[in-house]
Amino acid sequence: MDERLEGAPIWRVCLAGTLGLAVAMGIGRFAATPLLPLMQREGVLDADGAAWLAAVNYAGYLAGALSAARLAARPRRLVLACLFATAVATAAAGLVPTLPGWLLLRAVAGMLSAWVLIGISHWSVGELARRGRANESGWVFSGVGIGIAAAGGLAWATGDAGPAALWLALGGLALIVSLCVWWLWPVPTAEPQVGPLPVAQARMPPGSTALVLCYGIFGFGYILPATYLPTLARNLVDDPRLFGLVWPAFGLAAAASTLLAGRASRRWRQLDIWASCHLLMAAGCILPLLSRSGPAIGLSALLVGGTFMVATMMGLQQARLLCAGNPAPLLARMTAAFALGQIAGPLVALLLARVPMHAGSGIELTLAVAAALLAATAMRLHLSSTVRETTHEPTAHPASH
Repeated sequence: MDERLEGAPIWRVCLAGTLGLAVAMGIGRFAATPLLPLMQREGVLDADGAAWLAAVNYAGYLAGALSAARLAARPRRLVLACLFATAVATAAAGLVPTLPGWLLLRAVAGMLSAWVLIGISHWSVGELARRGRANESGWVFSGVGIGIAAAGGLAWATGDAGPAALWLALGGLALIVSLCVWWLWPVPTAEPQVGPLPVAQARMPPGSTALVLCYGIFGFGYILPATYLPTLARNLVDDPRLFGLVWPAFGLAAAASTLLAGRASRRWRQLDIWASCHLLMAAGCILPLLSRSGPAIGLSALLVGGTFMVATMMGLQQARLLCAGNPAPLLARMTAAFALGQIAGPLVALLLARVPMHAGSGIELTLAVAAALLAATAMRLHLSSTVRETTHEPTAHPASH
């Protein structure tokens, strides 16, 4: 390992990872969410177009996740190139006036975000574990929520400027933060040739199919409120200063939750924590259907925002626990299932919107389906946790891998 990397203080490792994920996820994947209601308000995008924008972004993420293992040999180069490309793709969305151009840019942004996530996990989280500071990885993953809150806060504060100006502003913000990551990330004199991440086929252990299914439903369930909560809030009040608060609250809850997850896992089993996250997400999906009030939408944002990153951490740690020798094949299956669930969410909402109903919309009916599936998988995860305790199978702390 290069001496400059060895000597880099822990805070630089954490901050580089945090800011990288803030750009890749908060802007690269989710910048469109607070902008969708503004674009619809100005009449430049309809509901069908919003659904397609969300779907292609997640399709790009799926493509990136499936190909990232072959690109992560040089994580610093990969991450920095993707962060600067994310800034360009985001700013370009403010210059492109048509839906086809937006679809292409959001697909590219989704792919870049997956590559950054893999690259940062490969370096930042791995470097913390190597130094015996794996419990600090919660700070790295808090970057997702910080990025969401920053993007949502910018959209809320400058919503009157219009969506085109906001795309440009978010691109500028992404560029500035990317330059900070470039400065923070130590430069190896000879970047280690670690080779592609292992993706060899392996026989899946018992319980892995249920794990993949639960993780896929998690992707389907959380992406609906994550995508449509600002739009639902806009249906209550047309003032961006009010409905725009939903997304920053979502991001702040996500950031705080990752820092609390480690403490919770010292008292409760990981599968039970994951199951609780699914139940809370189910409540977050169903609340806007029970009440169309501002407090209900706000509480929904907190419930979903405060659980989706914890569920992500717990799910990936369970994969490492089941396949301690080589978790890559199971992680790949779970990532693919998660991405497919995200793609399915907006498309199912789009499809159900065309079904004649007396009340409700496609979004509302899909939220009800998601709530039911999340509740069912919560029960399955809890049963698995009980079985493991009965058979005395080992459990693991989220920060121990």
